[in-house]
Amino acid sequence: MIRTSLKLSCVALIAILSLLAADFANAHHVLGRPGYSLNEDSNTPPAVQGETHIDDFIVTYMVFPAFPRPHEPGRVNLYLKHDQGEAPFKGRVTFKIRGNSWLSWLWGDEDSATLGTQAPDDSVFRQGFVFPDNGDYIVSAEFEAGGKPYNVEFPLRVGTPTPMGFVFGFVLLALVVFVAIQRRRAMTGKLRDLHTNGGKP
Repeated sequence: MIRTSLKLSCVALIAILSLLAADFANAHHVLGRPGYSLNEDSNTPPAVQGETHIDDFIVTYMVFPAFPRPHEPGRVNLYLKHDQGEAPFKGRVTFKIRGNSWLSWLWGDEDSATLGTQAPDDSVFRQGFVFPDNGDYIVSAEFEAGGKPYNVEFPLRVGTPTPMGFVFGFVLLALVVFVAIQRRRAMTGKLRDLHTNGGKP
């Protein structure tokens, strides 16, 4: 009985680890595309949009299309301007991508990949991409101004990833219930044996 419980517990643990490994978004296979992979006529509402202030720069970013999917082209639009005026940034911006799951923290930034380095096009930095799989990712835009490096990061969801937190919780609950049932069966068996033997152990 104990050996069977241990075997089943090991199988459940392997299943949990396999499901969690599937949540790891591998950014090595994300393909960068030139900024013209999507033209202005193909714009849809952005999937991600935000603005942040980093030292001397105001950064605005948008990701198209509204619902990024695997194997379909998408684009990041980035606007950079100095906060002390309307002068846009004239340098280059390097776009990178990495997985955004808790497993990615175990491997650090080893899974990061460079999408490309873009020059401004009408004051906008455009970087195309194609994702091979569903998943959660972190997009980063890196540039240098006045000898100082800058980095802007924002999350991006591609497709509909499996809610691994829910799956993990469900499997863990099932494992706890299974162990409780096995312990109850073992106690019932012992009581039955005592009753059969006339109360003798």
